[in-house]
Amino acid sequence: MALRAKKTEPPGPETLGQAAAAWPARFSERLGDAAPPALYATGPIVLLTARRTALFCSARTPGDAILRAHDAARHLRDDGATVISGFHSPLEKECLRILLRGKQPIIICPARAIDRMRITGELRPAFEAGRLLVLSPFEKTPRRVTKESAWYRNQVVAALSDEAFIAHITPGGQTERLAGMLREWGVPILDR
Repeated sequence: MALRAKKTEPPGPETLGQAAAAWPARFSERLGDAAPPALYATGPIVLLTARRTALFCSARTPGDAILRAHDAARHLRDDGATVISGFHSPLEKECLRILLRGKQPIIICPARAIDRMRITGELRPAFEAGRLLVLSPFEKTPRRVTKESAWYRNQVVAALSDEAFIAHITPGGQTERLAGMLREWGVPILDR
């Protein structure tokens, strides 16, 4: 299910600049000066035109929240919702596996550059079916996920969302900050 570096040099991802017709208007408004100058995409950019539901799951999530996240992923899958997430934490990866069993669009936002990534394993059928988009705000670096790139990626995912599901919010943590940003932007936080 991982995105892995290619051994041969692939064609690079498509660059989507702020002036592009597919650039989400609210995205720049929400992030302001922190908005990236471009997004880098592999897959069908048209998925950005759909209503997007962000999925956030902390690495440390209590058992009852894990069950709620699994249920939410099944509901989003069965409802045909376009889900956008980093799919980085263990629980987010489990939710991705649930979503991949559906037919709905999925937008994966890695917290690193995607110019040397390839679609492998469980992701390949969804990608070939035209329902998987890999999207990154990073052009060439970082090559590996950092705490800073993960935080920025989560802000990008939040700014691209029309609604969000957060499995668990730890008081004082990054997810609480993210939830505050979502509320400030008027993005509904789903309670599934």
